[in-house]
Amino acid sequence: MLKGKSLIEPMDLSVEEIDEILGLAEEIIKNPEEYSQVCRGKILATLFYEPSTRTRLSFEAAMLRLGGNVMGFSSGESSSAAKGESVADTIRTIACYADIVAMRHPKEGAPLVAAMKADIPVINAGDGGHQHPTQTLTDLLTIKTLKGKLNNFTIGLCGDLKFGRTVHSLIKALSRYENINFILISPEELVVPEYIREIMVKKNINFKEVERLENVMEELDVLYMTRVQKERFFNEADYIRLKDSYILDKEKLKNAKEDMIIMHPLPRVNEISVEVDDDPRAAYFKQTKCGMYARMALIMKLLGVEK
Repeated sequence: MLKGKSLIEPMDLSVEEIDEILGLAEEIIKNPEEYSQVCRGKILATLFYEPSTRTRLSFEAAMLRLGGNVMGFSSGESSSAAKGESVADTIRTIACYADIVAMRHPKEGAPLVAAMKADIPVINAGDGGHQHPTQTLTDLLTIKTLKGKLNNFTIGLCGDLKFGRTVHSLIKALSRYENINFILISPEELVVPEYIREIMVKKNINFKEVERLENVMEELDVLYMTRVQKERFFNEADYIRLKDSYILDKEKLKNAKEDMIIMHPLPRVNEISVEVDDDPRAAYFKQTKCGMYARMALIMKLLGVEK
């Protein structure tokens, strides 16, 4: 039972619980009207201590579409944190008013502190270390709805694999499903951390690391793009040498499978050319919509409400 629990990181959820949430999300996608009043009388508090567009509005849209209400703040400056109030005191106060909380905070661990002090469910909407469990649910739901499964496929993860925590969380989550092959595409400076490599080795998961996207494109069922940031390189020459390898355009898609899907956690800068937006394989805006449905299902499960 998920009722009353908090969600701080993706591994807080068992495979069975993830499948339960995704199954409910798929039902909501098919029949949204049937769920339009299930949270009537419930309040979601969105405590966003740093700016967000997609995540905050996605949580708010999710609760409103379930018939609930939303309150909160969109920056630390507009809360009592500006006066020096602690997270523990803020969450105890908010728990007097709301039924569930979504919190984003610049300090890693702040949502965990909130969950320990609150007697209502707390959802980590991103913290300083970029744990972002609802992004992982979003990614899994996108793959499941578009590919029909969460097993037996090859996924390419491209770009900044060293600092990209959405990538780390997705690898950890997918590593619990059968026959997932990972192709890790990044410059040498931005390869996945050793602890992620150890997880894959320990679980006997097939993976390989390459530097050029074009060399593996035809193998991929899913391509997950992330941004390569100039500031991650020690010297500009290496960045200039490699940067175009990680910009997805029509030319690079020539050898891709017809049913491959292209994902991106967004926001993008220039790592996916806008000419790709019209390609039927581009799924990143569908992915954004899946995020709302995943959050609707999660809110329902943590509140213990049913249609």
